[in-house]
Amino acid sequence: MNDYGITNEYGYEKDYSYLDDVIKRTLEHEKVAGSEFSIVFVSEEKIQELNKNYRGIDKVTDVISFAFEDNEKVVYNNMRLLGEIYICIPRMIEQANSYGHSEVRELAFLTVHGLLHLLGYDHMTKEDEEVMFSLQEKILDEDERTRRNSN
Repeated sequence: MNDYGITNEYGYEKDYSYLDDVIKRTLEHEKVAGSEFSIVFVSEEKIQELNKNYRGIDKVTDVISFAFEDNEKVVYNNMRLLGEIYICIPRMIEQANSYGHSEVRELAFLTVHGLLHLLGYDHMTKEDEEVMFSLQEKILDEDERTRRNSN
């Protein structure tokens, strides 16, 4: 069983219960069981502060993941502790509008993206980017609500 929590620090008022399905599909794709992680919805100010303090980049970003397993698997009470995902809700809304798709699609994308980072994926090289991004699209395309350009 996987366990996670979503903390809505930002106060995002729309329904995001569909993320349960998105998260479940992602973890099933990666054959992950017995994991624990958290997702936090934050403001632009909060994500900029995190970005500056932990990455040395003083600007707003859409999602930041802090993977606890960067060097080795972290297990506590037989659960893998994957880490934390911070999603900037104002940036998510802005990007959904800019890309011409729904907030559902964009929030699902950022969640999958952040979770894949917790699971060890990255996009620092072209090859790694192709692997990660194609997996993201595959996971998102499996549900009508999260396919590109769905509303």
